[in-house]
Amino acid sequence: MTAAQDLVPLPEDPLAEVVAAVLGAGRHSVLDLLDVVRHLGGDPVDVVRAGDDLLPRLAHENALDQALLLARQALRPGGLFVASVPELDRLSRMRPTAPPPRVSGRGADRQVTVQLWDWSPDGESYSLEVVRLVRGPGQWEVASSVATRHRVLSPEQISASLLEAGFGAVQRLSPAECGHPLPVWVAVAPG
Repeated sequence: MTAAQDLVPLPEDPLAEVVAAVLGAGRHSVLDLLDVVRHLGGDPVDVVRAGDDLLPRLAHENALDQALLLARQALRPGGLFVASVPELDRLSRMRPTAPPPRVSGRGADRQVTVQLWDWSPDGESYSLEVVRLVRGPGQWEVASSVATRHRVLSPEQISASLLEAGFGAVQRLSPAECGHPLPVWVAVAPG
């Protein structure tokens, strides 16, 4: 069984800021969506959260509906499910091969993260490879590389999946509303 962690908003943690705005300031027990299976039978938590690409990855693996049901069961009445989800349904028509690289750090500590997208012929899914480059002695080196496959989810599909899992007060927050670069979904466990 996995113990829930306390959620304390960190600087530039928009998901934690959304939780604080809804539940109030202070410490909240939080569980990552990937840990809900190990948490079964544990004490209910205040928050279950999912990172940027998790819902589309679970959808591709046909595991999203079950994961959302387990998330609802792990939450206390009135607890929150919060997830940032890329909405690529419009992009699937154009099928771009990559977003702009993300650069962090300065000087010798500079890192570059690149995403590479390969779309299925029907535009309904894509493979995602994330490559992180770091400065080595005199050249850039690959520090890590991860590849996954994702289903394109529309806002309507996300909302329907959350409602079917038994959540209420399902809401989509735009990046301008929540400070996260992706839309953030918030749903409340029934009380």
